[in-house]
Amino acid sequence: MTPDELKIVRRAYAKQITAAVRVVDEHVETAFAEVPREDFLGPGPWPIFRMRKTYVPTPAADPVYLYTDDVVGIVPERHINNGQPSLHAFLLSQAAPRAGEHIVHVGAGAGYYSAIMAKLVAASGKVTAIEFEPELAVRAKANLTPYRNVSVVPGDGSSAAFDAADVIYVNAGATRPANIWLDRLNDGGRLILPLTTDLGFTSSNWSNMHLRGAVFLVTRSGEEFHAQWISPVAIFPCEGMRDAESEKALAAAFESGEHTRVTRLYRNDEVPAERCWVRASGWCLAYA
Repeated sequence: MTPDELKIVRRAYAKQITAAVRVVDEHVETAFAEVPREDFLGPGPWPIFRMRKTYVPTPAADPVYLYTDDVVGIVPERHINNGQPSLHAFLLSQAAPRAGEHIVHVGAGAGYYSAIMAKLVAASGKVTAIEFEPELAVRAKANLTPYRNVSVVPGDGSSAAFDAADVIYVNAGATRPANIWLDRLNDGGRLILPLTTDLGFTSSNWSNMHLRGAVFLVTRSGEEFHAQWISPVAIFPCEGMRDAESEKALAAAFESGEHTRVTRLYRNDEVPAERCWVRASGWCLAYA
């Protein structure tokens, strides 16, 4: 396939994945159309993730096979993947990054979605891509060399230092928000926060995914944090942000089915339990 033909394929792919999640956002669509996925996934054939945690190789090393709404293994033996494009298109549209803003990408993997973020904030903005796995951080740094507004930071995304951010995009399942994510979020900033139980990635029963994981959009307004549920999720666990107390509280909360009522995130123990969807030491997600 010629480079010009691949450009047409990428444009069709971008339209299809955004349409699949009802995203009407020219900037998000264009970013997905312009970033070559094959530049971030190593040599083909590529392992495509299927249900029950099996991987099926693409028929050949033709990049055309990467332009589907599929999860692709980047370290398949550990079930570390390049996530589903339509989910990321949706979450990025909810985060609504703008030119000139700073995005912190926690869990950058091999860098594909960091590159898309770099397109969304344009040359006047910047992306800090944090990756816990040392070998993936090395891959991401090499893959992102052409994107001059991206810096790769190897380390724990729940504690690594970074400049104040307009968007913090967490690409792994936590049991609670890290203090630094809330502390370093600018006024008006948006945090994409996946919260998952211990079964949020290990279970093969995908029909109950909404009972094990959810993504919340947290928006800072002064010292207040508004929150809303935006999507169910099954995602790789976040190193450094899995604690037993919050996980137990989350598991009980998901059984209530009331996550769609959440409107606020509080950083204290003072909110009455009856107002909280989930509550653990020092934080809660509440209905008002």
